[in-house]
Amino acid sequence: MPVFGNPLGLLALLGIPVVLAIHFLQRKAKELPVSTLFLLERTRREAAGGRNFERLLPSIPLWMQLLGILLLAWLLAEPRYEKPASVQRVALVMDSSASMSVFDETMRERLGSILPKLQGHASALEIVALDAVPDQPRIYTGTSTDELLEAFREWRPRGGPVDPSTSLRLARSLVSGEGTVLYVTDTPDLAAPPFDALRLAVGTPVENVGFTGVSFTREEGALIWRALVRNHGETAASRTWSIVTDRGRSEPRPLELAAGSLVTVQAAFPADAEHVRIVLSTDKFPWDDVLPLVAPAPKPLNFFAGTSPRFESLAAKLAASFDAAEETADAASADVFVSSYNPLDPVLPEGSALVFVEDETRTGAWLKGGIVAESHPLMSGLNWQSLLARETIQLERMENDQVLLWQDQRPLILLRENSGARQLLFNFDPTLSNIDKQPAFVVLVHRFVEGIREAKIAPVVENLETGQAIRLRSAPGSELVFQATDPAGKSISWTDPRRAPDQPCFLEIKQVDTTLLRAAAHFGDPREADLTDCGDENPELGGSRAALERQTKPDPLWRVWILLLLLSLLIAWKYSAPRQPTIEPAA
Repeated sequence: MPVFGNPLGLLALLGIPVVLAIHFLQRKAKELPVSTLFLLERTRREAAGGRNFERLLPSIPLWMQLLGILLLAWLLAEPRYEKPASVQRVALVMDSSASMSVFDETMRERLGSILPKLQGHASALEIVALDAVPDQPRIYTGTSTDELLEAFREWRPRGGPVDPSTSLRLARSLVSGEGTVLYVTDTPDLAAPPFDALRLAVGTPVENVGFTGVSFTREEGALIWRALVRNHGETAASRTWSIVTDRGRSEPRPLELAAGSLVTVQAAFPADAEHVRIVLSTDKFPWDDVLPLVAPAPKPLNFFAGTSPRFESLAAKLAASFDAAEETADAASADVFVSSYNPLDPVLPEGSALVFVEDETRTGAWLKGGIVAESHPLMSGLNWQSLLARETIQLERMENDQVLLWQDQRPLILLRENSGARQLLFNFDPTLSNIDKQPAFVVLVHRFVEGIREAKIAPVVENLETGQAIRLRSAPGSELVFQATDPAGKSISWTDPRRAPDQPCFLEIKQVDTTLLRAAAHFGDPREADLTDCGDENPELGGSRAALERQTKPDPLWRVWILLLLLSLLIAWKYSAPRQPTIEPAA
């Protein structure tokens, strides 16, 4: 079946009623006076009242004129026919943010109706579907719309907001300038997508209530969890929540939330419970309706005080300020040494340590000069300008030591790293300074010690967010065994132990017989949970002239139609021309 490159050319068919109207009209008969009455018998009776509509008299000019109009309209409409080997390439870039999961069915229905239109007049359609996250595998490559829609049933959008520019650039390179790139999302935007892409938005505003975060504290020896529940909608909402463990479920408790409000729910973590779920009554966005929890337990830290009794109290204060930390009398099991430097005994511990100068003279003057901190993650955002320290003996500085803090030309704090051990060196006597009153000192020590804890190979129990990077230390040489289950206990696919799964779950990582990590992952991205900005947008699918010419071929008989048009005009002119009367001579 032909398609028309210029459908407006069919307006030429309006000439048909014009020609018919002309042929309905007849001219008034001319009066010719004659002297012989018998000639009246040979004349035809014709209308004498001017131009009137009478019955249509078929004639050769009439048929030729109608044929000419039909041929002219056909030529002006530019009929074109499908090329047997024409291909239209379409690249779909799919928004993989979690909010898209709400509109999964709508997305498939809309794509099922729009893809045939994107094919245009081509005889075949080649489709490639990409995730908006560049490093993800392709969702589909092929020629079947049904297979594409089936592949979308296995695709699960669960990520956070993502910039699709990189994937759109890749999509454009795959289909070249002649193909179509379609970005499928749930949120319309005034700005057009880059790389000449079209946008299809399949969302609608949805009211949603869900968990946005959780924290833990200890009160009177009990572990207390506190969870934030947010109403992302524009109207008030009523929900219920309950605690679910392997032993059962608590009674649902009511929860009233005003529009856009935050509410805190809390309770004691159930004793002897390994996996706990806090469950909200469900809505259209289920990912934030369940909060998997485990009782957090950081890696233990052992502090060992050095030989100097002057720093025993400091070591005790530091140990008390850290979670899961305690003093130990066994230097071999220590994770952090709190040691002193004395010129009479200058040997420092080989492991990770906090080292302070010990000066027994106590006669030095106050250090003078500007205090300058070096650019280093340990020193980021810390203010040392109120630090006061006296002149004391100095540490023996090594070539690889990195100075973190200066006062004039004197290094005050240094970082030494050697064979995996890190040592934070204070090049002055803390008892001859006000460093114990400096907030910057507390933050610096905590950053340093937490770095040591992170590098330690030991079991840890954590509560993570979905997709969060996992910092795990393992022994070299042995493979990791990891598994994850959804909140209901069903095993889920998890292929990368460096990152938590992208859906709420409980997870575990083992090495040999040691459990290195036990964790719960919850959805906590409020940007994706807010569905009020979702909306609908249809792309402009008007096919270009270039695409039409690429996918179709012109009418191969157009020369024949032009010749027939000229011939019909000549015949109509010949039979419409007035004839000269002929006079026969009298006998």
